[in-house]
Amino acid sequence: MENELIRTRLQALRALMAEEKIDYYMIPTADFHHSEYVSDHFKVREYFCNFSGSNGTLLVWRDGAGLWTDGRYFIQAEKELEGTGVTLYRMQEEGVPTIEDFLRTHMPEGGCLGFDGRTVPTKQGKKYESIFQEKQVRFAYEKDLAETLWTDRPAFPAGRMYVIPEDVAGRTVSEKLADVRAKVREKPEQTGGAKADAFLLTKLDDIMWLLNLRGCDVECNPVAMSYFYLDADRAVLFIQKEAIAGDSVVPGSERLKLKLNYGCGDHLQKCGIEIREYGEIVDFLKRLPAGLKVMIDDRYCSYTLYKVLQMRHAGDNVIPAHNPTEALKAVKNPVELANMERIFLKDSVALTRFIYWLKTHIGKTEITEVSAADKLEQFRREIPEFIDLSFPTIAGYRANAAMMHYEATPEKHAVLKPEGMLLVDSGGQYMGGTTDVTRTIVLGPVSDEEKYHYTLVLQGMLQLTNARWLHGCSGRNLDILARKPLWEIGLDYKCGTGHGVGYILNVHEGPQSMRWRFAADGVEAVLEDGMDITNEPGVYIEGSHGIRIENVMVAKKDTKNEYGQFMHFDTLTWVPVDMAAVDLQILPGESVEQLIAYQKTVFEKISPYLNEEERGWLLRETTV
Repeated sequence: MENELIRTRLQALRALMAEEKIDYYMIPTADFHHSEYVSDHFKVREYFCNFSGSNGTLLVWRDGAGLWTDGRYFIQAEKELEGTGVTLYRMQEEGVPTIEDFLRTHMPEGGCLGFDGRTVPTKQGKKYESIFQEKQVRFAYEKDLAETLWTDRPAFPAGRMYVIPEDVAGRTVSEKLADVRAKVREKPEQTGGAKADAFLLTKLDDIMWLLNLRGCDVECNPVAMSYFYLDADRAVLFIQKEAIAGDSVVPGSERLKLKLNYGCGDHLQKCGIEIREYGEIVDFLKRLPAGLKVMIDDRYCSYTLYKVLQMRHAGDNVIPAHNPTEALKAVKNPVELANMERIFLKDSVALTRFIYWLKTHIGKTEITEVSAADKLEQFRREIPEFIDLSFPTIAGYRANAAMMHYEATPEKHAVLKPEGMLLVDSGGQYMGGTTDVTRTIVLGPVSDEEKYHYTLVLQGMLQLTNARWLHGCSGRNLDILARKPLWEIGLDYKCGTGHGVGYILNVHEGPQSMRWRFAADGVEAVLEDGMDITNEPGVYIEGSHGIRIENVMVAKKDTKNEYGQFMHFDTLTWVPVDMAAVDLQILPGESVEQLIAYQKTVFEKISPYLNEEERGWLLRETTV
């Protein structure tokens, strides 16, 4: 069945490309800060191809179009692209070219590649410069063709910001600024020893962390559209004035039990931060002294801003280096860790109560994927520190769970029955932490294959939970612990095993991660004491079922001896594993002991917050 709306939009886009003499037009999934998730205003790629996933790049040319996305979204993309005329290119699959390879092959000599340079990171833009230098390809990077074609485009986000108190943040803005200035003065390894005079920070969650502020410009991500400039003498925040105005509101704040502090203007003034309008960033950069060496992170700073700096100064006055804020933010301080432990326990209680409600109501009243997600949100909203969800809840029943980032809608969802399993991946934003947890819940009889897969996923999760390693390891060294049970039977999951989690910030945070395969130019961060990371192996069988079990852990120092500093994980998530899907006969003895210990701790920590009926159920649920 053809999708006439998308085909019509693509036809209009091609006509405009022809007027602008653009051969290929590239539309990434990004805002002006290369954020993972974006507001509706920036969902240009979805507008032109119907794919709604959080990662993917659309490439359009005279007689075709292609979407490149990763393994998390293969099933979803295939469904959403049906009838659009857009070809799906499955990234990292055998025989599938990268966008760079595709363009290298098809771009004509002297051709033109168009894109909105504000939504393409410097690193990618410079890569295209290198690829097409010999072909003398022209870049039309100042062309946002959607401005002309998307007539009912949602407004640019401009929500109100609020302040994180120091007793929640754990460190003052002055202390953080001092740390960042010290890092900027160092000679970064990535630059070959070049030293910067100033630092342009464009990554939204890093700016929020640095200034102890939060916003609401991206759904579930408490960030505000902003830029930040820092040198030895000045600290300048570029922000929309509406964000710190007294007459704007945070969406949904009227439903919160928590009273947020909106005194951002006073807070910034006390911290010595100069405030400029968001749109002044280009003119500001143009007026910087010619000899000033400015550090940028080319993974997040837009190609447009890079070109402004490059043309105003000289190329060697733009210093690429990873944001020093990223590594500082990733290691949670003692106050943050204490708050996280408290918040994760409350969140675990909410999810446990939801599981009890679901198991006792299934088959007695109609429950859908949507109403189940709404009920879980209701439990979370009862927590006094609750601010928002940390991402839209993924509630996938049976085959829908095979789509890793599936999201049910009121128009399209499944009705739950007392059979099979429901995968629920969810989390909350709280004044004191950000949570991310997945449980696959048995609603009734399951197949032997589902039970087998669940048990292997559980084994991998437990093995990683109980890991011991020498300091210096990254997630790449440990990922095999989670995958080994699945690899032994020829299964795998097309995503990482873990990611860092923000503190009242984005649910996905780096530089730490847990994955076996890294891109050649990827970041491989050592797991440091105080870094949190998820542990989420899974199995996804298209058309049948999906299984994921996810906890959040914190890396901590262990024994230190003549061999070095050993490390281990402390668990933050305490939600029962569903024993109805566990086959103890195939679970190794060591894993059985680990499961017994985890379930016992769940009961000890959660039961004091439950009523008598819930406690009785939890005791049965956690008995191995």
